[in-house]
Amino acid sequence: MAIEGIEWLFIGLIAIIFLLWAPEKIPKIAEAIGKARREFEKASREFYSEIEREAEVKSLKDESDEKIIEIAKSLGITTEGKTRDEVVKEIIEKSTMKTS
Repeated sequence: MAIEGIEWLFIGLIAIIFLLWAPEKIPKIAEAIGKARREFEKASREFYSEIEREAEVKSLKDESDEKIIEIAKSLGITTEGKTRDEVVKEIIEKSTMKTS
């Protein structure tokens, strides 16, 4: 994507304003832009790492749900139409009955 026409005009105007306004402030402005870029990149990395962590937690939850269903079936508990908590409660009840 090449810079054309009016874009060059804007770039030129900004350059002239910087040179006329305060040349001694250009390093400070560049430093602020660099700092903002670093903060943006840091926030991006944190955002993507949070998404990865959530995906890992979801994967572990899915695996644990499968194991709960497997245990329930081995104890003869039906899981259809029940919430995860209801199934776990029945597993606990059934397992305590067997040990009593």
